[in-house]
Amino acid sequence: MDGEFRTDFVRQPVGSNHHPALVLNADYRPLSYYPLSLWSWQDAVKAAYMDRVDIVAEYDTIVRSPTTEIRIPSVVVLRDYVKPQKRVAFTRFNLFLRDGFQCQYCGSKGDLTFDHVVPRKSGGVTSWENVVAACSKCNLKKGSKALRHSGLSLRQQPRQPGAEELRNLGRRFPPNHLHESWMDFLYWDTELES
Repeated sequence: MDGEFRTDFVRQPVGSNHHPALVLNADYRPLSYYPLSLWSWQDAVKAAYMDRVDIVAEYDTIVRSPTTEIRIPSVVVLRDYVKPQKRVAFTRFNLFLRDGFQCQYCGSKGDLTFDHVVPRKSGGVTSWENVVAACSKCNLKKGSKALRHSGLSLRQQPRQPGAEELRNLGRRFPPNHLHESWMDFLYWDTELES
């Protein structure tokens, strides 16, 4: 009881932790779409102070030190261009992104794992060209059988995606929160509706 009573007096942060800054490359494109390139407001302020970024947009929230008052940045652009990676890491996340976060056998979403199209016991390797996202049900059904003996078929042939392709795929899956000041920078290169 005493512990609960004391927490009533603890001051909660005013929400400044909930003010991430969208980080744009020097060409005004996000460093990444999925996950979206975000910095904490503290990192954005520090980078601006060190002249590594320019502040493009700000939140209405102000932070203060004894000598300075600054509005929290909501969009920052790097002063130096960071060359995008051309090599795509073979990770579970990137595999799911390539496959649109859906089972490549039945198309269901959620409860995903991965499956070797050519089973490892038959010489299949763990590579972009042999691994697909699969729901638990399809993965159990296929087991260590060859695809033709499992009664399942692939929705698309597995292949290694390019870095630009993965960046574009990531744009289909926006995070839960997109601040209004970010919108002009997230979709600026998409075709406008007529």
